[in-house]
Amino acid sequence: MVRILHTGDWHIGQTMRGFSREYEHRRVFERIREILIEREVDALIVAGDVFDSQNPSGESQQLFYDTLVRFSRARPQMTTIIVAGNHDAAGRLEAPRPLLEAFNIRVVGNVHRRDGRIDSLRHLVPITDATGSIALHVIAVSYPTAACLPNLTRLDSDGGSPVIAGVRSLYAELHETLGYQINGLPFVLTGHLHVAGGIESEGAERRILIGGQHAVPHDVFPSEASYVALGHLHRPQTVGRHVVRYSGSLIPLSATEQSYNHGVTLATVDGASVTTEHISIIHPVPYLRLPKAGQLQLSELGDHLTALDLPPDALIDNQPFIQLHLMREGLPPGFREEIDRIAEGFPVRIVDVRVAALPNNIPSIAISDPFVRLSERDPEELFKLAFERQFGAAPDAAHLDVFHRVRAEA
Repeated sequence: MVRILHTGDWHIGQTMRGFSREYEHRRVFERIREILIEREVDALIVAGDVFDSQNPSGESQQLFYDTLVRFSRARPQMTTIIVAGNHDAAGRLEAPRPLLEAFNIRVVGNVHRRDGRIDSLRHLVPITDATGSIALHVIAVSYPTAACLPNLTRLDSDGGSPVIAGVRSLYAELHETLGYQINGLPFVLTGHLHVAGGIESEGAERRILIGGQHAVPHDVFPSEASYVALGHLHRPQTVGRHVVRYSGSLIPLSATEQSYNHGVTLATVDGASVTTEHISIIHPVPYLRLPKAGQLQLSELGDHLTALDLPPDALIDNQPFIQLHLMREGLPPGFREEIDRIAEGFPVRIVDVRVAALPNNIPSIAISDPFVRLSERDPEELFKLAFERQFGAAPDAAHLDVFHRVRAEA
């Protein structure tokens, strides 16, 4: 029997309207350390998006490595598998691989090929049980960039998406070439991508597959897999088959995620039997919606904040995040500055402001920050805006395909 703790989408280094999330990350990582001990975990899988940026700060990297050390000391016999997500720089994540392997930590980034064939052994990680015997293997696969997939123009996809055919071919080739080493034992797959049917978070997860393709069907993963540990979608959920699962993120990474049951997934593989359990992790910092339903007038904001009855001397790391829902009527120009002025006297952090829809059913406006840095904009979104401004029409699939190929090469 092997116990696997599946997590992902840590997004270390993320900020919310300029507020650091480090305190929250440290708290949830400490809870994971406790779970590793309590549940006697044999393998830890981190299914991508370790960092929020491909160029993480020194503080973010220090938190990551400190966390790995604490996990390793908590369960010295445990194997840790980390794969790169679309937010990670795969090469940077893999760079200390020889050092990490000394602590039984395996990091897998981009797919490497030799003479057109995958260097498959880089992706195979044996997992031992409590007796020290190899009882299971993990085939670790990161976010599939264009370079990771076969030559897309040569794939026979029967008129379907060559990207989906490429992802399917990638997993099939790994399964086929590693079959001898697996030698009939159970195996687990990892993946960082959007599987069709999975529920995404509004504005939080990029549509990441190249060529503008949004999602792959769950049957791209070989049916023989005992479990598929997925990353990218932040809501904990099963997709297609009960063994194909997103563990979800550890904390709310946007206002739309405040109601999620964040946590980790414990998958227990005992021969052909597989059971999964979602283990909830309590939010270290409250994320509140004001009001709880409907909208409020800006003039009522102070009363609502007073009613929270928060300790006035609360340190900033413990101050709750607030999402405001405002009525449109009577909202003055520059209302954002007025919100900040009112909130200044309360121990809160207002990170999301939503204004009620216009009468003609135009969707509500979400204002997280009136000044958005260029680095925080999705390159695909900027490409679409520039294309429409230049040509007066939205880019079609062919244009997006060229854009994603160039972006992947860059």
